[in-house]
Amino acid sequence: MITTLRSLPDSPGVYQYFDERGKLLYVGKAKSLKHRVKSYWRFTPNLTVNPAQSPRIIKMLHEAVRLEYIVVESEDDALILENSLIKQLKPKYNILLRDDKTYPYIYIDESQPYPRFEITRKVVKGKNITYYGPFPSGGRALLDALYEVYPLVQKKSCLREGKACLFYQINKCLAPCEGKVSPEVYATIVEEAKQAITKRKILTDTLQEKMAALAMQERFEEAAGLRDSIQAISSLNITSNIDLAKEMDLDIFAIMNGDERGVVVKLFMRNGKIISSAYNYFRHTHIFDRNEAYTQALLEFYTIDTPNISKEILTAHSFEDASPVAQTLSKRFGKKIEIETPQRGAKAKLVKLALQNCEELLRTQKNDSIMEQKIADLMDLSAIPYRIETFDNSHMMGAAAVGGMVVWNEGKWDKSAYRRYELHARDEYGQMKEMLSRRIEDFKSHPAPDLWILDGGQANLNLALSLLKEAQINLDVIAIAKEKLDAKAHRAKGAAKDILYTPAGVIELKPSDKRLHWIQRQRDEAHRYAITYHQNKKRKEDTQVSLLNKKGIGKATVKKLIDYFGTFDAIHNASSEEIEKVTNKKISNIIKNNNEEL
Repeated sequence: MITTLRSLPDSPGVYQYFDERGKLLYVGKAKSLKHRVKSYWRFTPNLTVNPAQSPRIIKMLHEAVRLEYIVVESEDDALILENSLIKQLKPKYNILLRDDKTYPYIYIDESQPYPRFEITRKVVKGKNITYYGPFPSGGRALLDALYEVYPLVQKKSCLREGKACLFYQINKCLAPCEGKVSPEVYATIVEEAKQAITKRKILTDTLQEKMAALAMQERFEEAAGLRDSIQAISSLNITSNIDLAKEMDLDIFAIMNGDERGVVVKLFMRNGKIISSAYNYFRHTHIFDRNEAYTQALLEFYTIDTPNISKEILTAHSFEDASPVAQTLSKRFGKKIEIETPQRGAKAKLVKLALQNCEELLRTQKNDSIMEQKIADLMDLSAIPYRIETFDNSHMMGAAAVGGMVVWNEGKWDKSAYRRYELHARDEYGQMKEMLSRRIEDFKSHPAPDLWILDGGQANLNLALSLLKEAQINLDVIAIAKEKLDAKAHRAKGAAKDILYTPAGVIELKPSDKRLHWIQRQRDEAHRYAITYHQNKKRKEDTQVSLLNKKGIGKATVKKLIDYFGTFDAIHNASSEEIEKVTNKKISNIIKNNNEEL
């Protein structure tokens, strides 16, 4: 390490510390690698840790045996690369704020004679686009309420087809497609709807009246739908008596660290009113670093595709990298963006409101992760696993091989994050390797969880640990597998019990142990998800085999084709020449002439 320290360049870049096992400990960025990295150390008379560093950095440096660095062109590049590496590699001494969601916005393109309100998560091309949001929740309910209350164009196809539809007959559209309303009159309705997006009491009051009318008519399902919409729209509101005296656009960020987890709260103010809010928790609170937290939160939230970004961002605390972060965001969006930590006045009250929300969220969530804490203690995990990914694969004699990943996040199933994998390996070990490798590749865009649970024994555990070590990623892994209790070899026969495999050794729990039940629940959900995909794929493949058989292609030939090409899709996309090489010209002609049926 001393040689590396002496040869550090006076250039911006990113540095990485590793321990004796090659595990990544810490990622940092520097305007000058030479000055920043050397500030961690004292060089006389011997190389020792600088005692002025924070306790977590001192602890990290005592474990470090190797240093690597990457030179970049500017401090902005260093900031972005540092954030990307933390997200992808999960270094032991960096915190990771996991919020990879993109929030929806409502937008309208008023360059059209009869514009519609729509949902987007990205910037929409156009000269006269107006955005409203973001809406972390309730955005779809708000959009549906606009179309319920105001007679707007309900479908894009209506204008294209030029014919009034059912919505006109039930008084939910004025049929501009048939010229029954002028662009000027329609524009006044659009203006009313635009006001209702921020003054939402107009919508909720109207929906309340419609709900009561439906209930009187005993149309209870429709009434319940409106009730749910009212609740979703109402949840967007944060009561605040703060008067800015100006119709300002502000984004407010507050981060608070707790004993077991921390929380990030975001408030979004548009035209002087708080229109929505969002929050997310994070772990590694024992190594919390405020500068890292705010830097990550801002760089992760404001992606290049973010619409309607506020020019002024308020943070509850000042942080070291505020200036370079503001500079990076300004370059990203092509306009000046300021980051401010107000000390007095109405803006300071907004920050205080965000901090109060942080306190409340930490207080109410304190006891929600008791089982996760017990699992962390039992398995000697590096952190409480708030986000868990569980893997299982399914096949029948090597056919229709698929894998499934299910996600447990903050005490519930996150079904939007579930993933299915079509696998090509023939054996179960190869299939698990293929699935885990593909997930590791995806860490760049979807960060690693706190824990992996694998269906399988020591071999699968060793496989996962090896893949993670090779990728230099810190991630806890356990495996669960059935062990036979009697001599019956067939998997489905005889008694068996579940055994837990960890890097520290094997753990056996009583069948009545609730911790075992919790892990089994994760495994069983992954198995259910994978087997459903397998059954659907197998059914589709059986249909394709049957079609080929009817065309005179025997089972042996089908097997030869599958063994060579891997999947029916690959056979479908292969050229006549390729198929002919594997079989003969007659088979090739049959397949290529009947591809539309396959």
